[in-house]
Amino acid sequence: MKDRIRQIMESQNMTQKTFSEFIGKSQGTISSIFTGRTRATLDIIEAIKQKFPQLSTEWLIFGTGEMYAQNLTDGTVSEDGSTSTPSEPLLNFDVTEAEKPISENSKKTLQHQHDELVKILDKPARKIKEIRVFYDDQTWETFVPQKN
Repeated sequence: MKDRIRQIMESQNMTQKTFSEFIGKSQGTISSIFTGRTRATLDIIEAIKQKFPQLSTEWLIFGTGEMYAQNLTDGTVSEDGSTSTPSEPLLNFDVTEAEKPISENSKKTLQHQHDELVKILDKPARKIKEIRVFYDDQTWETFVPQKN
């Protein structure tokens, strides 16, 4: 995610300081994301989305799709310089899994999981050949299951 945040900053010709001030977060918070000490929180994502509503939420969070969302209404600029689109929520947690569009990366991941499951199911059942029990007096016993 830090690479995507850096990409946003570069596209807006902002330094870490101006970016952090613009989204209303401390410069230390942004700096710790870039150094890898912390990860971007939902609070940071919401702050970025509030100031840059034209950004695709899926791209910002997961890195999939285009950087800018399609079919957004024009954002309005308020007196403090922030933009907003009242018709689109910042993050919509009410969307069920069935309603979400599946990205190409998700499709590939699902296909890989399916393939792995098929491989596991295609393996013949393993059978125990023998069991050995080792005792602290340096002796052991071997048990061999009876053939059916």
